[in-house]
Amino acid sequence: MASATLLKSSFLPKKTDWFGARSTANRQVTVSLTVRASSYADELVKTAKTVASPGRGILAMDESNATCGKRLASIGLENTEANRQAYRTLLVTAPGLGQYVSGAILFEETLYQSTVDGKKMVDVLVEQSIVPGIKVDKGLVPLTGSNDESWCQGLDGLASRCAAYYQQGARFAKWRTVVSIPNGPTALAVKEAAWGLARYAAIAQDNGLVPIVEPEILLDGEHGIDRTFEVAQKVWAEVFFYLAENNVLFEGILLKPSMVTPGAECKERATPEQVASYTLKLLHRRIPPAVPGIMFLSGGQSEVEATLNLNAMNQGPNPWHVSFSYARALQNTCLKTWGGRPENLKAAQDALLTRAKANSLAQLGKYTGEGESAEAKEGMYVKNYSY
Repeated sequence: MASATLLKSSFLPKKTDWFGARSTANRQVTVSLTVRASSYADELVKTAKTVASPGRGILAMDESNATCGKRLASIGLENTEANRQAYRTLLVTAPGLGQYVSGAILFEETLYQSTVDGKKMVDVLVEQSIVPGIKVDKGLVPLTGSNDESWCQGLDGLASRCAAYYQQGARFAKWRTVVSIPNGPTALAVKEAAWGLARYAAIAQDNGLVPIVEPEILLDGEHGIDRTFEVAQKVWAEVFFYLAENNVLFEGILLKPSMVTPGAECKERATPEQVASYTLKLLHRRIPPAVPGIMFLSGGQSEVEATLNLNAMNQGPNPWHVSFSYARALQNTCLKTWGGRPENLKAAQDALLTRAKANSLAQLGKYTGEGESAEAKEGMYVKNYSY
């Protein structure tokens, strides 16, 4: 955002006049007014609308190298740059992926990486009409003074990083912080999460990147769906208060919330219809219609569960684009199908496209769930999950 300084000359009374003293003399003073005007505003709105386009959502492939290593280890591969490159190449080169995916969140290594054929990953995405995005936070660390809770670091140097990412071709950003229900959440943790997200969002917009705002309410716990709803209301009220305080352009952001579900260890499970009802009620109470897109995270749900819940939320009109920003819920079957074997490349890409198409249909409210494999119905919840 650019700052414009306006110089305004005016005649103001002397200080003695303010207190009622008689004076006929006036003095000329110069008042400096600073007006914030975004040079990126139109582009931010356009990018957000592009990502939030009908029948499309986000492929989250921004796992850190350490987390990517865990994924590779699950199929017996060593965590090397070559193996990470091979897997990421598989994802971005899936034929026709852009029909179902409008944006891809990348890790920093991937943003600057080329495919195994030597083509820039960013260029491959753009050719598929997929907007490149970038993870900009620096991960979670313990929050001193809290009930064993976390805060997200990464504000230091964020402006220069965002400017460099923009030059490299990124057009949106992601910052993930978390809130834990079993640990409170304390007022300190909620305020820290909200303030950090708001500062990040303002800095990202200032450098041309649409910020994805993601306060993930972790699935950890035995609590019921009503408790999740209660906490989510508090979190999102705080988030939007600080977004407004930081002059964030709502039309130029995207949200990545958790769906309102019971805790992962709760004995009472919720149907897709119940999840949709609670989640949409939350959105209507807390999210302004100026926000163009709500891109849900899967948070450890099974591939099918995440798709069914999204579909249930799109059975009627919504004031926002309600879609997906999934990582494991798009990649799990794909990764297992690939297994690190070149001969399985096409089958793995087909598995990715199957999940992407299913969620595209869910965004349109047309997903039926027919023909899904047993593997796609397996839960992927990991306690205290981190990227």
